[in-house]
Amino acid sequence: MSGGHGSLSRTVHIRQRLQRTQRVCFRLREAPALVTANNMTLIIGLLGCSLLLSAQALYSSSDDVIELTPSNFNKEVLQSDSLWLVEFYAPWCGHCKSLTPEWKKAATALKGVVKVGAVDADQHKSLGGQYGIKGFPTIKLFGANKNKPEDYQGGRTSQAIVDGALNALKSLVKDRLSGKSGGSSYSKQSGGGSTQDVVELTDDNFDKLVLGGDDIWMVEFFAPWCGHCKSLEPEWAAAASSVKEQTKGRVKLGAVDATVHQVLASRYGIRGFPTIKIFRKGDDAEDYQGGRSRGDIINTALDLFSDNAPAPELIEIVNEEALKKTCEDSQLCVIAVLPHILDTGASGRNSYLDVMRNMAEKYKKKMWGWLWTEAGAQMELESALGIGGFGYPAMAAINTRKMKFALLRGSFSEAGIHEFLRSQRRRSMTSVMWTWTKTWAKTSYEPKPGLDLDWSRSGSLGLLSPVDEWEAGTCRY
Repeated sequence: MSGGHGSLSRTVHIRQRLQRTQRVCFRLREAPALVTANNMTLIIGLLGCSLLLSAQALYSSSDDVIELTPSNFNKEVLQSDSLWLVEFYAPWCGHCKSLTPEWKKAATALKGVVKVGAVDADQHKSLGGQYGIKGFPTIKLFGANKNKPEDYQGGRTSQAIVDGALNALKSLVKDRLSGKSGGSSYSKQSGGGSTQDVVELTDDNFDKLVLGGDDIWMVEFFAPWCGHCKSLEPEWAAAASSVKEQTKGRVKLGAVDATVHQVLASRYGIRGFPTIKIFRKGDDAEDYQGGRSRGDIINTALDLFSDNAPAPELIEIVNEEALKKTCEDSQLCVIAVLPHILDTGASGRNSYLDVMRNMAEKYKKKMWGWLWTEAGAQMELESALGIGGFGYPAMAAINTRKMKFALLRGSFSEAGIHEFLRSQRRRSMTSVMWTWTKTWAKTSYEPKPGLDLDWSRSGSLGLLSPVDEWEAGTCRY
């Protein structure tokens, strides 16, 4: 198991060295005037850089795989009537390199039938972020509803890829024969249906849905004849789907045809199209000042969600589920091991918990998990983190995706914890010697924080159920 973690560390190290070499190469390319007949070192360096950078690309213009970027993705994929099979990859990913020849074969076989593309998501992170790409390679099917691509779940041989594409194409044709459009555009001209993620707002429903609810709304006021509105439409629709999923429906995107619902347009002083307004419960409408790409809209929506979201709950680790669910659902899991309540009393215990709650509030935009346990209550966990037996209170930050952790070395205070969490961006975490497949003996008991008494732990001593390791064949960030 430790060998796997070593391989991951080596992969990250190699990736970092490649990125540094790239930066040097780009500087050399920008200084051609320095190359002279006597400067053979620089000439050799430029030649080596050219070879390195060309070797790093997995696909070329001679392949039948279409290279996709933020500048051509909308036109090529989203505005196309074709079925698209798109791979999101990273040049340093070993699994991506293994897939490359199969992907090329599939693209050649499907040429003229299904479009096959590839996105370097390591270079074009904004495009990968729009579709929630967490590992490489990730393959998505863009079918009838381009704003809601489906995950490809088939095999990674050329034959399996072709079979999966043809099955998806068959379903697309059947839907078209039955009259299903699959569209999600919101304007009347595009014939959007009831399943659209952009909510159509009118004079009649606006107050109830927008002003009368607890959710945050981003509302576009448009005119059907407006060219800028038509350009914004696919971006707005795609952002609506992504925001709905990422905020669990707490941030909604709506649209008002201001030429029809003139009462609303007049109320909010709409003078041009499109105009976007932000509505939060209890606040006046505010103008949206961001860009008009789906990435800009999504980022603004997520910021609004984080600003208005409550701080994450501080959870006591009283059973398997509390630990596993919180850490698996969060990129970073912050765990505190506090002194026994007999050593600190209720006031001491509550002061430590207050520090934790304040830090959870401070970092709530990160959507990390925050947990605590009492010293001696979860000895297997303490042992795995190298905490057990002394030095309480203690704290560990665990990145479950990278299977690494770091321990707090400073003071257990807001300032100390802030510096600890902030510094993790600059320091390397320690690779954990266990994974979620390791069983931890755990004691279950009823949570009773802040009481000036000890309690007996009820329940039986059990083992955590094994959880599958990373999905086979997937490179993680």
